Amino acid sequence: MGLLLASCGLILAATSAWSAFRDMRAALTPIVRPGDPTRAAIFAARPLHDRPAVRQCVRCGSLAVGWLVLALYGLFLASAGFGLGGLA
Repeated sequence: MGLLLASCGLILAATSAWSAFRDMRAALTPIVRPGDPTRAAIFAARPLHDRPAVRQCVRCGSLAVGWLVLALYGLFLASAGFGLGGLA
């Protein structure tokens, strides 16, 4: 039982960490890359909470944090599995 719990926890941690990396990369892309100057000027006239780049950053950033919480749960499962004698 310990080996199954440890392996499932490690798989969950790895896939969740990769998904968190992917979502955070998607969150930072519109902020880092310069866009079309005309479109940037139009978006600069809008309030901060109404800009599409800010909304995408917040949405994808919160998803990345959620994936990281799930990855930490996977690490907890792995440590519990190893505590039960997963590789002993």
